[in-house]
Amino acid sequence: MEQRSIAAYDAPDVVASYDADMDVMHPNRFKMAQIALEILPFAPGSALRALDLGIGTGFFTERFLQHFPGSQVVAIDGAKAMVELAKARLKTLANQVEFRIGDFRQLNKLAGNDGPFEVVYSMFALHHLSRSDKQAVVGQSLGMLRPGGWFVNADITVAGTSEIEQRFQELRVEGIVNRAGGKDPRFQDAGSTRRYLDELEKRDADQPQTLLDDVQTLRDAGLPQASVFWAEYREVVMGGKKQGRGIPFLECRLKYQEVHRGHI
Repeated sequence: MEQRSIAAYDAPDVVASYDADMDVMHPNRFKMAQIALEILPFAPGSALRALDLGIGTGFFTERFLQHFPGSQVVAIDGAKAMVELAKARLKTLANQVEFRIGDFRQLNKLAGNDGPFEVVYSMFALHHLSRSDKQAVVGQSLGMLRPGGWFVNADITVAGTSEIEQRFQELRVEGIVNRAGGKDPRFQDAGSTRRYLDELEKRDADQPQTLLDDVQTLRDAGLPQASVFWAEYREVVMGGKKQGRGIPFLECRLKYQEVHRGHI
């Protein structure tokens, strides 16, 4: 992750409002976490060893440990303040997490002796990396993953054309303004929301890729049958099984619709 992004997330005011902001800006994160857990072919209650690339406030790790309560997680994050907030969220579950503070581009140094893992996951973190850095980080993490283990990433992408990206952004801003309901001065209208998002993405050095490029990055990193499990506009859940059969996008989408019919 870019050093300026790490420093930005150590600001106490950013950390304190992070979860509330995520509810406004990424309401799909609950669905994304659910799908990421569903796709993992391990029985609920399995005792797994997992690696979290960018724990943030612990949103996904909390759900992972509730779904697999006997598991242990090694969690990487570049911001000490975020890690402290994750510990507060996790409460007693924090006893099942080994925290590592540092730039996960140096993953081998931070967690090289902590594997092997059955699962590597990340949520809203890898889009801060350039394509080459992302490929390198994913490649390092796959080296720590057991054969048959799973890599899952829930994150954002950018549209393949400027026209579609413009429409995605219009829908994004409209949704944020509606969910904020006039209670947050940052999100009073489309203009203030757009300015805030532009400043946020510049500060965080966001570098999202197109969906096709993101899948190819995973494949180039050593996950040749990487697949998309779910996508809505600019948000996606993707990944795959190490040295195993990938699950085609359509098969996963149909499975999700069947399981959640009436909830979409």
